[in-house]
Amino acid sequence: MASKIGIVWFRQDLRLHDNEALKEAIEHCDQIIPVYVFDERNFHGKTRQFGFPKTGKFRAKFLLESVEDLRRSLRSLGSELVVRFGKPEDELFKIARLFKANWIFCNRERTQEELDVQDELEHRIWTIGQEMRYSRGKLLYYTSDLPFPITQVPEVFTQFRKEVERAVAVREPLPVPTAIPVFDFDLDIGILPTLEELGHAPFEADDRAVLPFKGGEKAGLERLKTYLWSTNAAQTYFDTRNELLGENYSTKFSAWLAQGCLSPKTVYHELKAYEQKRGENKSTYWIFFELLWRDFFRLMAKKHGNNLYMRGGMRGEVDPRLRNDRKLLQVWIDGRTGVPFIDANMRELKQTGFMSNRGRQNVASFLVNDLRVNWQMGAEYFESQLIDYDTASNWANWNYIAGVGNDPREDRYFNILKQARQYDPQGDYVRHWLPELQTIAGSQVHRPDAFINEEAALQPIQLGTDYPKPMVNMDRWGR
Repeated sequence: MASKIGIVWFRQDLRLHDNEALKEAIEHCDQIIPVYVFDERNFHGKTRQFGFPKTGKFRAKFLLESVEDLRRSLRSLGSELVVRFGKPEDELFKIARLFKANWIFCNRERTQEELDVQDELEHRIWTIGQEMRYSRGKLLYYTSDLPFPITQVPEVFTQFRKEVERAVAVREPLPVPTAIPVFDFDLDIGILPTLEELGHAPFEADDRAVLPFKGGEKAGLERLKTYLWSTNAAQTYFDTRNELLGENYSTKFSAWLAQGCLSPKTVYHELKAYEQKRGENKSTYWIFFELLWRDFFRLMAKKHGNNLYMRGGMRGEVDPRLRNDRKLLQVWIDGRTGVPFIDANMRELKQTGFMSNRGRQNVASFLVNDLRVNWQMGAEYFESQLIDYDTASNWANWNYIAGVGNDPREDRYFNILKQARQYDPQGDYVRHWLPELQTIAGSQVHRPDAFINEEAALQPIQLGTDYPKPMVNMDRWGR
């Protein structure tokens, strides 16, 4: 009897644990070819409208580390990861045709660019008598378990949460396979591209970063263990989640979740084990709450489709006041607005690829509501720069801030000065990222314009020279 050959196409599921596509391939195939393709469009291409690098250096490095870790894990089971650089629909088709594979197994993606690739590949292999077999790999919940079809997912998160919590249990994650059927034919496994080949010069990590993010399943599982068990930080998550400095004020799971190095179901069940041993409280529930938000955004992306990226967003309501002003956008990107809390967050993002959730909301509000710049420009910059970029979460959050999402609240305007004083009361975060303001003590650092005007004789900093003058009137937020 002919050997059944399957290709496992790893996408944003760079792990062996809880990998349904891999499990199904093992169950149906005598030989398995694991493949990862670095899509040339994601590294040499640009964002949709405004021309940022599609994948910035921080995420590119994290992804390289993740693929390298996956290859090591497969080798530990006697298997091998085939690596290619090009277009997945081309590279996978070549392998499938050459070795007469029966199936290509993969986890289904839901957003347009990923859909286009998988649809084209499915069409091509159908012409040679082969088929795609899709699995689920990104969500906490299986869509088939939800109490409503995708088209009827509640538009308001609170309603979604209540219905799902009441009706659906989170399935157990799948275990790591103990063995993977190997392929026994001559196939060039390929080498991992260098960072330069992905379009970026080598760089050293900024030692001011909150965490030395390292890609891969191993590092992701270690982070989960550290955050829950070693530091016990989960006990205080609710109280610390809006802080800005330090490794453990929040989980920092997002980068590993975005590339599929960590399964959300694994995070959930490890959290439940933690609660059983060390107790549950509002903080442990809130970690689950954040995983729910992640599912909600992904379902909204499926429900609303490409409206998520349109100027009118999910509501289809365009704000005519917003402009495509590249000059203002660049000042915002460079952290030179003269508003210290905004500039500190933007410089952290530029130097590390990461920014806290609190920071993201503030800088987005400032760009849209204070500078009146088209929110799509900010969303595309985040897409390029974030180490933890997730299509649905990024674009749905920008929809919210811009007032074009499905948020029942009409006004998402942030009082930046109030936010700065609440979440950085002594100015430590601002001084951490704006060394030119080191000499301004305490919370005065949030209003250097007012402080310097009042105590100019004692102040060595010159606004407009050492640090920019604020590009908006900060009195709008109070003194």
